[in-house]
Amino acid sequence: MKSIVSRILLSCFAAAFFSNGALAHVGQYPSVHDTVAGIATRLKEKFKEEELKALKAYDIYKILTDREKLVLGSQHITFKVNVPVKVSIIRDRSIGSEPFWMRDRGFDLTGILMNVGRNQFDVWEKEFEAGVIGLGVNSFGRGRHYIVTMSPVNDGDRIQVSSLYPATLRLGTFKKDEKPYVDADERLPDVPEELKDQLMIRTESQSAKDARLVQYFRWTNHVSSTQPDQVFLNWTSDPQTTQTIQWRTSPKVKQGAILYQKKALYNRFQPKPLQRLEAVTRTMETPDIINDPIIHLHRVDLNGLEPNTTYVYSIGDGSEDGWTELAEFTTAPSKTQPFSFIYMGDAQNGLYRWGSLLDLANRMRPDASFYIMAGDLVDRGNDRDDWDAFWYNCKGVYEHKQLVPAIGNHENQGGHPTMYLELMNLLENGPDDVEKERAYSFEYSNALFVVLDTNIDPKTQTAWLDRTLGESDATWKFAIYHHPAYSSAPSRDNADIRKLWGDLFDKHHVDVALQGHDHAYLRTFPMKDGKRVGSAKEGTIYVVSVSGTKMYQQDKRDYTEFGMTNTPTFQALDLMIDGDRLVYKAYDIDGKLRDEFVIEK
Repeated sequence: MKSIVSRILLSCFAAAFFSNGALAHVGQYPSVHDTVAGIATRLKEKFKEEELKALKAYDIYKILTDREKLVLGSQHITFKVNVPVKVSIIRDRSIGSEPFWMRDRGFDLTGILMNVGRNQFDVWEKEFEAGVIGLGVNSFGRGRHYIVTMSPVNDGDRIQVSSLYPATLRLGTFKKDEKPYVDADERLPDVPEELKDQLMIRTESQSAKDARLVQYFRWTNHVSSTQPDQVFLNWTSDPQTTQTIQWRTSPKVKQGAILYQKKALYNRFQPKPLQRLEAVTRTMETPDIINDPIIHLHRVDLNGLEPNTTYVYSIGDGSEDGWTELAEFTTAPSKTQPFSFIYMGDAQNGLYRWGSLLDLANRMRPDASFYIMAGDLVDRGNDRDDWDAFWYNCKGVYEHKQLVPAIGNHENQGGHPTMYLELMNLLENGPDDVEKERAYSFEYSNALFVVLDTNIDPKTQTAWLDRTLGESDATWKFAIYHHPAYSSAPSRDNADIRKLWGDLFDKHHVDVALQGHDHAYLRTFPMKDGKRVGSAKEGTIYVVSVSGTKMYQQDKRDYTEFGMTNTPTFQALDLMIDGDRLVYKAYDIDGKLRDEFVIEK
């Protein structure tokens, strides 16, 4: 009886919704997230693997229950209006006939077209009475998120909007140079005259994927097991006295532990007992990975280490015979001494080939203290199979040498580097108003390294950058970030980064800026105030590097001292104390020296 009554109530509620379009986001109905998760589970049960790979939006629509159609067609965005309104949905045409709820609810295509970025949008309209209005998900596949505008049905009415859900959404005016999304800096171009100056709901760009089920399911080539893998080192605190180590297992391994001690140089037949520390174990769930949806990540933070000391360690599940072979790492020196590090630009594509370059760097420069990567470590930053391929191809390196990464636009897939931040364990000493681990700094010997995030407004990091550079008395200063201040690829220019951060690099004399993104190797003349200067003592050298297989052409620029295309490279930088000397060398995949320079202070 209860199920019959529920179906009758749902039917009546759905009829009222689809006739009036009015529905608040109410607690007794599942969220969009939970509804999509339930559909994904049912799809995995209903379809074979090959069928899942070939799913289309209509295939998903056909299996939806009335309740799911109701939630997905109404609970994505809700708001209340005080007067009757005409709502316009400005929709990315690349998603075809989606979203389904616009057809079901009688939205009319107006024939108005406009461009937003590289995508063409069309406009659909429907009139609503005063009250609560609910709008649905963007699509079951890819595509830009729609934009919402509205105008009063009756001349003279003044629209008041309340109860806007999600609470992160904001109101604005639909006009040129306004931001259509709350989570992106993109601006509107010229807008259609018919919609100009209408009230706009600024939606979330990243929520376009909230109901993504087409091409949602993935298969990793590197499935977890009871044996630890994906072992890597990060710094979360002082490099002189701490070390963070993380690894992966299948969920069958419920806990992790580490054994470690100083590497014995003498008395090797009478070693001291290994110290043991239990790991913090957490579950990482990625339902889209069909063949390995749940893994365990184990992390240990070693504290109280001695500077400039090599330690050996073994990880395992804590059982007597469940330990890996010994690996080792070395802490940072407490005083000034020579060191070197490796810098790489985008790996992103062809990770197997990048792995060969990484292995070459490790063999040629085993003395390197750590590895810097200037963003776009992977192609699809929120798809775990890409990260599985990345860790597989860096095996043998990052369990011995610290990985120092910056966030690229590909880590920012969908508008937020969610999986990157979940996987990495980084310093949290960046700007107070910026999400932790997106920007950070550390000192090593006589050098300062400042890691920045170019995916967010550079103004959010400017005050912190000024203070961090100004408070350091390090001899050498390096900046690491993704989008270059001096571009390499054709038709690209990041003037705001060049101005806002370049001025600070000039003020505090940053020696070298290590960049990525443009996929064609470039080294500038020493630059100051946007102009070429006589020597590196006067200005900053900016480098753009690529280490993967994706390549771009290169424009001729008046700031380019050396450039080349179709050449993946790694860069070794040696800081020599004798005469305060920096030696920079760039090598290609064959180990051939392709570029070099020297700075002496």
